[in-house]
Amino acid sequence: MNKSLINKLVVASFSVIAFSSPAMAEDEEARRAILELRAQIKHSDAMRNELSNQIVLLQEDIRKLRGQVEVLSNSIRKQNMTLKGTGDITAPTQVGDPTEQNAYDTALDLFRQGNYQASATALANFTSAYPTSVLVPSALFYEGGSRYAIKDFKGSISTLNRMVEQYPNDPQAGDALLVIAGNHYELNNINEYKSTLNRIIKQYPGTPAADTAKERLNMN
Repeated sequence: MNKSLINKLVVASFSVIAFSSPAMAEDEEARRAILELRAQIKHSDAMRNELSNQIVLLQEDIRKLRGQVEVLSNSIRKQNMTLKGTGDITAPTQVGDPTEQNAYDTALDLFRQGNYQASATALANFTSAYPTSVLVPSALFYEGGSRYAIKDFKGSISTLNRMVEQYPNDPQAGDALLVIAGNHYELNNINEYKSTLNRIIKQYPGTPAADTAKERLNMN
């Protein structure tokens, strides 16, 4: 093969390389673009999934907060009805000892003001100082409600169980069980939560507490 032919072949080879290189570069760039696009799509899917999970968690938090507001609003409504002597429950008997009555009223005022930590302590002190008082059932009820409000769920259950066990016929016993159910829900004791709601329906049929219990069971 002469030099001229060799030179022509070399030149032709370089020409092929020269013309193919831009095409190869374009293909590589296209592949990179596709890979980047796939990565972006994957990231977007992950972000959507994360956002969806956050929405579910927020909805659950809202449901829990609504439950807390419902329980506390019901407690305050009942107390206001009690103090006014109206509604479907009987006003607590006024005690003869002004010191005893004042201790109860002071503790209850703390609850009505939303100072739940202080009301829990004051109501516990009241039942300790006046264990035979006719106001003990109500004091236990609002102590339990106070402890629920400050997220002392186990303390609330203990207090309200004492109230229901000792005073099962008290007008607020059904509501006390509703708060107990709420405590179990917060502690993720779902079986106890449902069991308590069913207990309300069975033990206090036809009461507003039983109606609320049925509604909550239907929600779960």
